[in-house]
Amino acid sequence: MSDQSPIILWFRRDLRLGDHPALTAAVETGRPIVPLFIHDEVVETHGAAPKFRLGLSVGDLATSLEGKDSKLILRRGDALSVLRDVIKETGAGAVYWSRLYDPDARKRDEAVKAALKTDGIEAVSHAGHLLFEPWTVETGSGGFYRVFTPMWKNVRTRDVPPCLPAPKAIPAPENWPASDTLADWDMGAAMQRGADIVAAHCCVGEVAASHRLGAFITHRVEDYDTARDLPAVDGTSRLSENLTYGEISPRTCWHSGQRAMQEGSKGAETFLKELVWREFAYHLVHHTPHITTKNWREDWDAFAWNTDERLAEVKAWKQGRTGLEFVDAAMREMYVTGTMHNRGRMIVASYLTKHLMCHWQIGQKWFADCLIDWDPASNAMGWQWSAGSGPDATPYFRVFNPETQVEKFDRDGAYRRTWIAEDRGQPSQTALDYFAAIPKSWPMTPGDSYPDPIVSAAEGRTRALQAYENRDF
Repeated sequence: MSDQSPIILWFRRDLRLGDHPALTAAVETGRPIVPLFIHDEVVETHGAAPKFRLGLSVGDLATSLEGKDSKLILRRGDALSVLRDVIKETGAGAVYWSRLYDPDARKRDEAVKAALKTDGIEAVSHAGHLLFEPWTVETGSGGFYRVFTPMWKNVRTRDVPPCLPAPKAIPAPENWPASDTLADWDMGAAMQRGADIVAAHCCVGEVAASHRLGAFITHRVEDYDTARDLPAVDGTSRLSENLTYGEISPRTCWHSGQRAMQEGSKGAETFLKELVWREFAYHLVHHTPHITTKNWREDWDAFAWNTDERLAEVKAWKQGRTGLEFVDAAMREMYVTGTMHNRGRMIVASYLTKHLMCHWQIGQKWFADCLIDWDPASNAMGWQWSAGSGPDATPYFRVFNPETQVEKFDRDGAYRRTWIAEDRGQPSQTALDYFAAIPKSWPMTPGDSYPDPIVSAAEGRTRALQAYENRDF
Protein backbone atom coordinates (compact mmCIF):
# COMPACT_ATOMS: atom_id res chain seq x y z
CA MET A 1 0.00 0.00 0.00
CA SER A 2 1.41 3.37 -1.01
CA ASP A 3 2.39 5.85 1.68
CA GLN A 4 0.01 8.22 -0.09
CA SER A 5 -3.02 6.01 0.35
CA PRO A 6 -5.83 7.90 2.08
CA ILE A 7 -6.62 7.71 5.75
CA ILE A 8 -10.25 7.39 6.77
CA LEU A 9 -10.89 9.54 9.82
CA TRP A 10 -13.88 7.93 11.49
CA PHE A 11 -15.71 10.60 13.53
CA ARG A 12 -17.97 9.47 16.38
CA ARG A 13 -18.18 11.53 19.61
CA ASP A 14 -15.28 13.78 18.65
CA LEU A 15 -17.10 16.22 16.39
CA ARG A 16 -14.55 19.05 16.34
CA LEU A 17 -11.33 20.03 14.57
CA GLY A 18 -9.37 21.56 17.45
CA ASP A 19 -7.51 19.46 20.04
CA HIS A 20 -8.28 16.32 18.08
CA PRO A 21 -5.36 13.88 18.40
CA ALA A 22 -6.60 11.47 15.71
CA LEU A 23 -7.07 14.30 13.20
CA THR A 24 -3.69 15.83 14.04
CA ALA A 25 -1.96 12.45 13.62
CA ALA A 26 -3.67 11.92 10.27
CA VAL A 27 -2.73 15.38 8.98
CA GLU A 28 0.89 14.95 10.07
CA THR A 29 1.28 11.95 7.74
CA GLY A 30 0.67 14.23 4.75
CA ARG A 31 -1.70 11.65 3.29
CA PRO A 32 -5.18 12.44 1.95
CA ILE A 33 -7.91 12.26 4.59
CA VAL A 34 -11.47 11.06 4.12
CA PRO A 35 -13.58 12.26 7.07
CA LEU A 36 -16.42 9.78 7.67
CA PHE A 37 -19.41 9.62 9.99
CA ILE A 38 -21.39 6.36 10.14
CA HIS A 39 -24.97 6.10 11.32
CA ASP A 40 -24.14 2.64 12.63
CA GLU A 41 -25.44 -0.02 15.00
CA VAL A 42 -24.51 2.05 18.07
CA VAL A 43 -26.16 5.24 16.79
CA GLU A 44 -29.28 3.20 16.02
CA THR A 45 -29.69 2.46 19.74
CA HIS A 46 -29.72 6.15 20.76
CA GLY A 47 -32.86 7.62 22.25
CA ALA A 48 -34.90 10.38 20.63
CA ALA A 49 -33.16 13.47 22.05
CA PRO A 50 -29.56 12.17 21.86
CA LYS A 51 -29.98 11.08 18.25
CA PHE A 52 -31.61 14.40 17.33
CA ARG A 53 -28.82 16.39 18.98
CA LEU A 54 -26.13 14.19 17.43
CA GLY A 55 -27.55 14.99 14.02
CA LEU A 56 -27.20 18.71 14.68
CA SER A 57 -23.58 18.22 15.67
CA VAL A 58 -22.81 16.13 12.60
CA GLY A 59 -24.24 18.91 10.43
CA ASP A 60 -22.08 21.51 12.13
CA LEU A 61 -18.95 19.39 11.69
CA ALA A 62 -19.72 19.02 8.00
CA THR A 63 -19.81 22.81 7.67
CA SER A 64 -16.51 23.18 9.55
CA LEU A 65 -14.82 20.66 7.26
CA GLU A 66 -16.02 22.52 4.19
CA GLY A 67 -14.17 25.54 5.55
CA LYS A 68 -10.99 23.46 5.35
CA ASP A 69 -11.65 22.43 1.74
CA SER A 70 -12.67 19.00 2.97
CA LYS A 71 -16.02 17.29 3.40
CA LEU A 72 -17.77 14.85 5.71
CA ILE A 73 -18.84 11.61 4.09
CA LEU A 74 -22.04 10.20 5.56
CA ARG A 75 -22.95 6.53 5.40
CA ARG A 76 -25.54 4.39 7.17
CA GLY A 77 -25.12 0.74 8.08
CA ASP A 78 -23.01 -1.70 10.06
CA ALA A 79 -19.75 0.04 10.95
CA LEU A 80 -17.39 -2.63 9.64
CA SER A 81 -19.31 -3.10 6.40
CA VAL A 82 -19.38 0.64 5.74
CA LEU A 83 -15.67 1.02 6.48
CA ARG A 84 -14.81 -1.84 4.14
CA ASP A 85 -16.94 -0.25 1.41
CA VAL A 86 -15.26 3.15 1.78
CA ILE A 87 -11.82 1.55 1.91
CA LYS A 88 -12.58 -0.24 -1.36
CA GLU A 89 -13.91 2.93 -2.99
CA THR A 90 -11.00 5.16 -1.92
CA GLY A 91 -8.04 2.81 -1.71
CA ALA A 92 -7.55 3.87 1.91
CA GLY A 93 -4.81 2.07 3.79
CA ALA A 94 -5.70 3.20 7.31
CA VAL A 95 -8.59 4.10 9.60
CA TYR A 96 -8.08 6.44 12.57
CA TRP A 97 -10.59 7.17 15.30
CA SER A 98 -10.94 8.52 18.84
CA ARG A 99 -11.46 5.94 21.59
CA LEU A 100 -14.75 5.43 23.36
CA TYR A 101 -15.16 3.44 26.55
CA ASP A 102 -18.77 2.35 27.03
CA PRO A 103 -19.49 -1.37 26.45
CA ASP A 104 -21.42 -0.96 23.19
CA ALA A 105 -18.75 1.21 21.60
CA ARG A 106 -15.92 -1.00 22.83
CA LYS A 107 -17.55 -4.14 21.47
CA ARG A 108 -17.97 -2.49 18.07
CA ASP A 109 -14.49 -0.97 18.00
CA GLU A 110 -12.67 -4.12 19.07
CA ALA A 111 -14.41 -6.13 16.35
CA VAL A 112 -13.68 -3.44 13.74
CA LYS A 113 -10.01 -3.17 14.69
CA ALA A 114 -9.46 -6.92 14.58
CA ALA A 115 -11.22 -7.30 11.23
CA LEU A 116 -9.41 -4.39 9.58
CA LYS A 117 -6.04 -5.66 10.73
CA THR A 118 -6.90 -9.06 9.26
CA ASP A 119 -7.72 -7.21 6.02
CA GLY A 120 -4.25 -5.64 6.08
CA ILE A 121 -5.59 -2.18 6.95
CA GLU A 122 -3.92 -0.04 9.59
CA ALA A 123 -6.44 0.61 12.40
CA VAL A 124 -5.39 3.11 15.04
CA SER A 125 -7.38 4.46 17.97
CA HIS A 126 -6.41 7.69 19.70
CA ALA A 127 -7.15 9.46 22.97
CA GLY A 128 -9.28 12.60 23.03
CA HIS A 129 -12.59 11.90 24.79
CA LEU A 130 -11.09 12.01 28.30
CA LEU A 131 -8.36 13.81 30.23
CA PHE A 132 -6.76 10.55 31.34
CA GLU A 133 -6.99 7.11 29.80
CA PRO A 134 -8.78 4.98 32.43
CA TRP A 135 -6.02 2.38 32.70
CA THR A 136 -3.43 5.06 33.56
CA VAL A 137 -5.14 6.09 36.82
CA GLU A 138 -4.45 3.61 39.62
CA THR A 139 -4.64 3.40 43.38
CA GLY A 140 -1.49 2.96 45.42
CA SER A 141 -2.00 -0.81 45.31
CA GLY A 142 -2.44 -0.83 41.56
CA GLY A 143 -6.20 -1.22 41.37
CA PHE A 144 -8.91 1.09 40.11
CA TYR A 145 -10.72 3.71 42.12
CA ARG A 146 -14.12 2.95 43.62
CA VAL A 147 -14.44 6.27 45.44
CA PHE A 148 -14.20 9.69 43.82
CA THR A 149 -12.24 11.77 46.36
CA PRO A 150 -9.07 9.63 46.35
CA MET A 151 -9.12 9.65 42.55
CA TRP A 152 -9.47 13.44 42.54
CA LYS A 153 -6.48 13.76 44.88
CA ASN A 154 -4.47 11.50 42.57
CA VAL A 155 -5.12 13.37 39.32
CA ARG A 156 -5.58 17.01 40.37
CA THR A 157 -1.84 17.74 40.11
CA ARG A 158 -1.18 15.60 37.04
CA ASP A 159 0.18 17.27 33.96
CA VAL A 160 -2.43 17.50 31.23
CA PRO A 161 -0.86 17.95 27.77
CA PRO A 162 -1.54 21.26 26.02
CA CYS A 163 -4.36 21.45 23.52
CA LEU A 164 -3.61 20.77 19.86
CA PRO A 165 -4.50 23.50 17.35
CA ALA A 166 -6.98 22.81 14.59
CA PRO A 167 -5.15 21.99 11.35
CA LYS A 168 -4.78 24.85 8.90
CA ALA A 169 -5.61 22.52 6.04
CA ILE A 170 -6.87 18.96 5.63
CA PRO A 171 -5.47 17.13 2.59
CA ALA A 172 -8.28 15.93 0.34
CA PRO A 173 -8.36 12.74 -1.76
CA GLU A 174 -8.32 13.01 -5.53
CA ASN A 175 -11.83 11.61 -5.72
CA TRP A 176 -14.49 11.73 -3.05
CA PRO A 177 -16.69 8.70 -2.38
CA ALA A 178 -20.46 9.08 -2.49
CA SER A 179 -22.20 10.40 0.60
CA ASP A 180 -25.67 10.14 2.08
CA THR A 181 -27.60 13.33 2.77
CA LEU A 182 -28.00 14.16 6.45
CA ALA A 183 -31.59 15.33 6.03
CA ASP A 184 -32.52 11.93 4.58
CA TRP A 185 -31.55 10.27 7.86
CA ASP A 186 -34.19 12.33 9.71
CA MET A 187 -32.37 11.90 13.01
CA GLY A 188 -34.96 13.98 14.82
CA ALA A 189 -37.94 11.88 13.72
CA ALA A 190 -38.59 10.40 17.17
CA MET A 191 -38.75 13.89 18.68
CA GLN A 192 -42.00 14.52 16.81
CA ARG A 193 -43.36 18.00 17.60
CA GLY A 194 -40.87 18.52 20.43
CA ALA A 195 -37.91 18.93 18.05
CA ASP A 196 -38.44 22.63 17.36
CA ILE A 197 -38.96 23.38 21.07
CA VAL A 198 -35.77 21.61 22.16
CA ALA A 199 -33.73 22.96 19.22
CA ALA A 200 -34.15 26.51 20.53
CA HIS A 201 -32.20 25.51 23.64
CA CYS A 202 -29.33 23.69 21.91
CA CYS A 203 -25.82 25.15 21.73
CA VAL A 204 -24.41 23.34 18.72
CA GLY A 205 -20.89 22.97 17.43
CA GLU A 206 -17.27 23.72 18.18
CA VAL A 207 -17.47 27.50 17.88
CA ALA A 208 -20.56 27.73 20.08
CA ALA A 209 -18.98 25.44 22.66
CA SER A 210 -15.86 27.60 22.80
CA HIS A 211 -17.97 30.71 23.32
CA ARG A 212 -19.95 28.95 26.04
CA LEU A 213 -16.76 28.02 27.89
CA GLY A 214 -15.39 31.55 27.54
CA ALA A 215 -18.57 33.13 28.89
CA PHE A 216 -18.60 30.76 31.84
CA ILE A 217 -14.98 31.41 32.77
CA THR A 218 -15.40 35.16 32.36
CA HIS A 219 -18.71 35.67 34.11
CA ARG A 220 -19.74 32.67 36.23
CA VAL A 221 -16.88 30.48 37.38
CA GLU A 222 -16.11 32.81 40.30
CA ASP A 223 -19.43 31.95 41.98
CA TYR A 224 -19.70 28.43 40.63
CA ASP A 225 -19.22 26.76 44.00
CA THR A 226 -22.53 28.13 45.31
CA ALA A 227 -24.47 29.21 42.21
CA ARG A 228 -24.35 25.72 40.68
CA ASP A 229 -26.85 24.51 43.31
CA LEU A 230 -29.50 27.10 42.40
CA PRO A 231 -31.58 25.84 39.46
CA ALA A 232 -33.16 29.24 38.74
CA VAL A 233 -29.72 30.85 38.38
CA ASP A 234 -27.52 30.60 35.30
CA GLY A 235 -24.64 29.40 37.42
CA THR A 236 -23.29 26.32 35.66
CA SER A 237 -21.11 25.84 32.59
CA ARG A 238 -23.69 23.77 30.65
CA LEU A 239 -20.77 22.19 28.84
CA SER A 240 -22.04 18.64 29.36
CA GLU A 241 -24.00 19.04 26.12
CA ASN A 242 -20.85 19.87 24.15
CA LEU A 243 -18.55 17.39 25.89
CA THR A 244 -21.03 14.62 25.08
CA TYR A 245 -20.50 15.06 21.34
CA GLY A 246 -16.88 16.09 21.55
CA GLU A 247 -17.58 19.60 20.28
CA ILE A 248 -15.06 20.72 22.88
CA SER A 249 -12.30 18.68 24.43
CA PRO A 250 -12.01 18.05 28.17
CA ARG A 251 -8.42 19.33 27.95
CA THR A 252 -9.67 22.68 26.67
CA CYS A 253 -12.04 22.91 29.63
CA TRP A 254 -9.37 21.76 32.09
CA HIS A 255 -6.77 24.31 31.02
CA SER A 256 -9.32 27.14 31.12
CA GLY A 257 -10.33 26.08 34.63
CA GLN A 258 -6.69 25.83 35.72
CA ARG A 259 -5.98 29.35 34.51
CA ALA A 260 -9.01 30.67 36.34
CA MET A 261 -7.91 28.93 39.53
CA GLN A 262 -4.39 30.35 39.23
CA GLU A 263 -5.94 33.79 38.83
CA GLY A 264 -7.75 33.36 42.13
CA SER A 265 -11.24 32.31 41.03
CA LYS A 266 -13.02 30.75 44.01
CA GLY A 267 -15.18 28.39 41.99
CA ALA A 268 -12.58 27.12 39.54
CA GLU A 269 -11.44 24.13 41.59
CA THR A 270 -15.03 22.92 41.92
CA PHE A 271 -15.36 23.17 38.14
CA LEU A 272 -12.22 21.04 37.75
CA LYS A 273 -13.68 18.50 40.17
CA GLU A 274 -16.78 18.23 38.00
CA LEU A 275 -14.58 17.45 34.98
CA VAL A 276 -12.91 14.70 37.00
CA TRP A 277 -16.33 13.41 38.13
CA ARG A 278 -16.96 12.75 34.43
CA GLU A 279 -13.59 10.99 34.28
CA PHE A 280 -14.58 8.91 37.31
CA ALA A 281 -17.71 7.73 35.51
CA TYR A 282 -15.65 6.52 32.54
CA HIS A 283 -13.00 5.07 34.85
CA LEU A 284 -15.71 2.88 36.37
CA VAL A 285 -17.31 2.01 33.03
CA HIS A 286 -13.94 0.87 31.73
CA HIS A 287 -13.11 -1.29 34.75
CA THR A 288 -16.64 -2.43 35.64
CA PRO A 289 -18.71 -2.20 32.44
CA HIS A 290 -21.70 -3.87 34.09
CA ILE A 291 -22.42 -0.51 35.77
CA THR A 292 -24.34 0.51 32.63
CA THR A 293 -26.82 -2.36 32.81
CA LYS A 294 -26.75 -3.94 36.29
CA ASN A 295 -26.46 -2.96 39.92
CA TRP A 296 -22.82 -2.08 40.56
CA ARG A 297 -23.20 -3.51 44.05
CA GLU A 298 -24.48 -7.02 43.40
CA ASP A 299 -26.19 -7.29 46.79
CA TRP A 300 -28.75 -4.79 45.50
CA ASP A 301 -30.00 -7.45 43.09
CA ALA A 302 -32.07 -8.77 46.00
CA PHE A 303 -33.81 -5.44 46.65
CA ALA A 304 -37.50 -5.41 45.74
CA TRP A 305 -37.64 -2.38 43.46
CA ASN A 306 -40.64 -1.99 41.19
CA THR A 307 -39.67 -2.68 37.58
CA ASP A 308 -43.07 -2.10 35.95
CA GLU A 309 -42.92 1.05 33.83
CA ARG A 310 -46.68 0.89 33.26
CA LEU A 311 -47.53 1.97 36.81
CA ALA A 312 -49.52 5.19 37.07
CA GLU A 313 -46.90 6.57 39.47
CA VAL A 314 -44.14 6.07 36.89
CA LYS A 315 -46.23 7.70 34.19
CA ALA A 316 -46.90 10.69 36.47
CA TRP A 317 -43.16 10.99 37.17
CA LYS A 318 -42.32 10.98 33.45
CA GLN A 319 -45.01 13.57 32.70
CA GLY A 320 -44.05 15.95 35.50
CA ARG A 321 -47.36 15.37 37.30
CA THR A 322 -46.22 13.98 40.66
CA GLY A 323 -47.75 16.88 42.59
CA LEU A 324 -44.38 17.88 44.03
CA GLU A 325 -43.38 21.07 42.25
CA PHE A 326 -39.60 20.72 42.40
CA VAL A 327 -39.76 17.22 40.91
CA ASP A 328 -42.23 18.27 38.23
CA ALA A 329 -40.37 21.45 37.32
CA ALA A 330 -37.18 19.47 36.73
CA MET A 331 -38.90 16.84 34.60
CA ARG A 332 -40.53 19.53 32.48
CA GLU A 333 -37.27 21.42 32.10
CA MET A 334 -35.79 18.29 30.58
CA TYR A 335 -38.67 17.87 28.15
CA VAL A 336 -38.44 21.47 26.93
CA THR A 337 -34.67 22.01 26.88
CA GLY A 338 -33.24 18.50 26.65
CA THR A 339 -31.22 19.18 29.80
CA MET A 340 -31.89 19.30 33.51
CA HIS A 341 -30.15 21.18 36.30
CA ASN A 342 -27.94 18.86 38.33
CA ARG A 343 -29.82 19.62 41.55
CA GLY A 344 -32.99 18.60 39.75
CA ARG A 345 -31.38 15.37 38.54
CA MET A 346 -30.59 14.35 42.10
CA ILE A 347 -34.08 15.18 43.32
CA VAL A 348 -36.03 13.42 40.57
CA ALA A 349 -33.75 10.37 40.80
CA SER A 350 -34.18 10.15 44.55
CA TYR A 351 -37.94 10.55 44.20
CA LEU A 352 -38.24 7.77 41.61
CA THR A 353 -35.97 5.26 43.35
CA LYS A 354 -36.90 6.02 46.97
CA HIS A 355 -40.29 7.71 47.25
CA LEU A 356 -41.74 5.58 44.43
CA MET A 357 -39.44 2.58 45.08
CA CYS A 358 -38.82 2.12 41.35
CA HIS A 359 -35.73 0.58 39.81
CA TRP A 360 -33.10 3.09 38.73
CA GLN A 361 -33.08 1.51 35.26
CA ILE A 362 -36.50 3.05 34.58
CA GLY A 363 -35.05 6.51 35.12
CA GLN A 364 -31.84 5.71 33.28
CA LYS A 365 -33.87 4.65 30.24
CA TRP A 366 -36.09 7.76 30.34
CA PHE A 367 -33.13 10.10 30.62
CA ALA A 368 -31.45 8.26 27.73
CA ASP A 369 -34.46 9.14 25.60
CA CYS A 370 -34.92 12.75 26.74
CA LEU A 371 -31.48 14.27 27.36
CA ILE A 372 -29.50 16.05 24.66
CA ASP A 373 -26.46 15.76 26.96
CA TRP A 374 -27.00 12.03 27.48
CA ASP A 375 -23.73 10.31 28.25
CA PRO A 376 -23.66 6.52 28.75
CA ALA A 377 -21.18 6.64 31.63
CA SER A 378 -22.45 9.69 33.51
CA ASN A 379 -26.09 8.63 33.16
CA ALA A 380 -25.45 5.16 34.55
CA MET A 381 -23.27 6.32 37.42
CA GLY A 382 -25.59 9.20 38.30
CA TRP A 383 -28.62 6.96 38.59
CA GLN A 384 -26.80 4.33 40.62
CA TRP A 385 -25.31 7.03 42.86
CA SER A 386 -28.80 8.33 43.61
CA ALA A 387 -30.32 4.88 44.10
CA GLY A 388 -27.57 3.76 46.48
CA SER A 389 -26.59 0.74 44.38
CA GLY A 390 -23.50 2.27 42.81
CA PRO A 391 -19.93 3.23 43.67
CA ASP A 392 -19.34 6.22 45.91
CA ALA A 393 -23.11 6.28 46.26
CA THR A 394 -25.27 8.52 48.38
CA PRO A 395 -26.13 6.43 51.47
CA TYR A 396 -29.12 4.26 50.65
CA PHE A 397 -30.97 5.64 53.67
CA ARG A 398 -30.55 9.26 52.49
CA VAL A 399 -33.84 10.31 50.90
CA PHE A 400 -33.97 13.76 49.34
CA ASN A 401 -37.02 15.62 50.60
CA PRO A 402 -38.34 17.67 47.64
CA GLU A 403 -40.04 20.13 49.99
CA THR A 404 -36.91 20.73 52.03
CA GLN A 405 -34.93 21.08 48.80
CA VAL A 406 -37.31 23.84 47.74
CA GLU A 407 -36.56 25.78 50.91
CA LYS A 408 -32.83 25.47 50.33
CA PHE A 409 -32.55 25.97 46.60
CA ASP A 410 -35.73 27.60 45.25
CA ARG A 411 -37.16 29.53 48.17
CA ASP A 412 -38.63 32.32 46.04
CA GLY A 413 -40.20 29.84 43.61
CA ALA A 414 -38.44 31.22 40.52
CA TYR A 415 -37.48 27.79 39.18
CA ARG A 416 -40.95 26.34 39.71
CA ARG A 417 -42.62 29.34 38.05
CA THR A 418 -40.34 28.90 35.05
CA TRP A 419 -41.60 25.38 34.36
CA ILE A 420 -45.07 24.91 35.87
CA ALA A 421 -48.12 26.51 34.24
CA GLU A 422 -51.09 25.06 36.12
CA ASP A 423 -52.91 27.30 38.59
CA ARG A 424 -50.90 30.34 37.53
CA GLY A 425 -52.66 33.36 36.05
CA GLN A 426 -49.87 34.23 33.64
CA PRO A 427 -47.65 31.21 33.06
CA SER A 428 -44.16 31.77 31.69
CA GLN A 429 -43.49 30.97 28.06
CA THR A 430 -41.17 28.13 29.07
CA ALA A 431 -43.94 26.58 31.17
CA LEU A 432 -46.30 26.80 28.20
CA ASP A 433 -43.67 25.36 25.86
CA TYR A 434 -43.89 22.11 27.78
CA PHE A 435 -47.43 21.57 26.54
CA ALA A 436 -46.35 22.33 22.98
CA ALA A 437 -43.58 19.73 23.18
CA ILE A 438 -45.31 16.76 24.82
CA PRO A 439 -47.10 14.05 22.82
CA LYS A 440 -50.69 14.85 22.01
CA SER A 441 -51.62 11.55 23.65
CA TRP A 442 -50.71 12.98 27.05
CA PRO A 443 -54.00 14.45 28.34
CA MET A 444 -52.53 17.64 29.76
CA THR A 445 -53.25 21.35 29.21
CA PRO A 446 -52.01 24.52 30.94
CA GLY A 447 -55.55 25.06 32.21
CA ASP A 448 -55.57 21.89 34.27
CA SER A 449 -55.51 22.07 38.05
CA TYR A 450 -52.16 21.16 39.51
CA PRO A 451 -52.39 17.62 40.93
CA ASP A 452 -52.15 16.54 44.54
CA PRO A 453 -48.99 14.56 45.38
CA ILE A 454 -49.14 10.96 44.22
CA VAL A 455 -46.77 10.16 47.10
CA SER A 456 -46.07 12.92 49.60
CA ALA A 457 -42.55 13.73 50.74
CA ALA A 458 -43.20 12.37 54.24
CA GLU A 459 -45.05 9.25 53.07
CA GLY A 460 -42.39 8.41 50.52
CA ARG A 461 -39.57 8.77 52.99
CA THR A 462 -41.31 6.52 55.52
CA ARG A 463 -42.03 3.90 52.87
CA ALA A 464 -38.43 3.94 51.65
CA LEU A 465 -36.90 3.62 55.11
CA GLN A 466 -39.21 0.72 55.96
CA ALA A 467 -38.18 -1.05 52.77
CA TYR A 468 -34.51 -0.54 53.57
CA GLU A 469 -34.94 -1.85 57.11
CA ASN A 470 -36.56 -5.00 55.72
CA ARG A 471 -34.07 -5.59 52.93
CA ASP A 472 -32.54 -9.05 52.61
CA PHE A 473 -28.89 -7.96 52.46
